[in-house]
Amino acid sequence: MPTLNNSPVIEVSDLVRKFGDRAVINDISLNVRRGETLVIMGGSGCGKSTLLRHIIGSMKPTSGSVKIFGQEITTMNEREIAPVRRRFGMLFQSGALLASLTVGENVALPLLQHTDKSEDEIEEIVEQKLQMVGLSGFEDLKPAEISGGMKKRVGLARALALDPELLFSDEPTSGLDPIMTAVVDQLTLKLTHGEHMTAVVVTHDMTSAFRIATRMIMLGHGSIVAQGTPEEIRNSPNPEVQQFINGEADGPIPLNLSQEEHEHHQHVKPRPFVGARHRFHRKIA
Repeated sequence: MPTLNNSPVIEVSDLVRKFGDRAVINDISLNVRRGETLVIMGGSGCGKSTLLRHIIGSMKPTSGSVKIFGQEITTMNEREIAPVRRRFGMLFQSGALLASLTVGENVALPLLQHTDKSEDEIEEIVEQKLQMVGLSGFEDLKPAEISGGMKKRVGLARALALDPELLFSDEPTSGLDPIMTAVVDQLTLKLTHGEHMTAVVVTHDMTSAFRIATRMIMLGHGSIVAQGTPEEIRNSPNPEVQQFINGEADGPIPLNLSQEEHEHHQHVKPRPFVGARHRFHRKIA
């Protein structure tokens, strides 16, 4: 286990994000301390990825505060936030590799953009990072020539290129088979336990979540439903938590709702159908 201290790497306070009258993020506050692996989980549309985008500064909140490494980022412009972003890595859900570049060139991209290292130094770092994720010798292949699991690992190597203090992962095991999921999880554990990196992982994969987390937060209807250690979450008396982590169809989180139920259910913010009718057209034979 990594050595934790009381220094928050991330501080989110009273965060709200509205689209019109609909609050996608509703008064969320959380801290992530150095050395933790925080898993943010919840059903589709609960606000996980939106929260992550606010934490990394790619979205601006309606109100509230986000601090990374003690710096308020919600008021920063792109030039001001760039030095903060150089201190963290981001593993995107799809891997987000550039198809026109080779595997090695994709991993080298942050080094070319943010450092003045020589070509030989960059080549050496690329080899190290690919070796770390088990892909030595794949430098010259294009993304189209490797599997989905390999693309995720290349994305992780790129996220680690600048030796970040903090790693963000958005659905890192989405679309992977159980064996490849375990491989990606082991890489995350190796980084957080061995390299003492701090990690924030967004996922709805419960096997992966309980395998890697030191602390967990479950979101629902834009707010925090529950938070605690994996053991506390597993033993939570909250029926929403139990329904979600056990993958049960019946429970307080709705599966199918009538229009009337939809309008009044706490988990769903109604959107008027009438305003969308103009988008539907009948085909004329």
